[in-house]
Amino acid sequence: MVGPVLNSCAIILGGIIGASLAKYIPKRLEKGLPATFALSSIAIGITMIIKVHDVTVVVMAFILGTALGELIFLESGIGKAATYIQSKFERFLPLPRGLTKLDFTMQFTALIVLFGASGLGVIGAMTEGLNGDYQLLVVKSLMDFVTAMIFAITLGPSIVLIAIVQFTVQVALFLVAKSIMPYMDAEVYANFAAIGGIIMLAVGLRIAKIMNFAVVNFLPALFLVVPFTYLWRHFM
Repeated sequence: MVGPVLNSCAIILGGIIGASLAKYIPKRLEKGLPATFALSSIAIGITMIIKVHDVTVVVMAFILGTALGELIFLESGIGKAATYIQSKFERFLPLPRGLTKLDFTMQFTALIVLFGASGLGVIGAMTEGLNGDYQLLVVKSLMDFVTAMIFAITLGPSIVLIAIVQFTVQVALFLVAKSIMPYMDAEVYANFAAIGGIIMLAVGLRIAKIMNFAVVNFLPALFLVVPFTYLWRHFM
């Protein structure tokens, strides 16, 4: 379980460094970099979407998965949990001056998806669980270190809380890898990646403040697309 530990440590270290250097970062850089990450997320999302194998399956999984997320108030619950945890650790993880709790919740929930539900993180954790190879998560750790450092400029040291969420997700995937990975053939993975791409696209639009998608509510679609792909292949 080396990969999840390294990845979480990278976020924590990047968050601490970014928050510590925030007062030395020019305002123009602070405002310009999140837009760059938004565009990067959109570009990654488009790249993943075009690999889709069955559009119908992806659309059905996305719609029903989002409906499930809305019904169980997934984003609202995670947002409240994030705000509660941050308030409990406010002495050690204060919000930057001028950032409201509402702004924090909106940005934090989007970043949970960006860090915790990326295709690289999901496949990396499952690959290590299957054969012990954690190289993909080493690559993701390097990327997340820089990303956490940049976003800590605006969100403050609270960004390190995302490491808890990501570690939990990756450990869960690590533990169930042997039962899931055999079903991730080329078609299933293409549809899985397409769902991830739609979510990444929505994250980018949210970070850019173009459209405030409830991105956390999209996450159940990632779990539905695998059985939907097999059902579609069998009956259609």
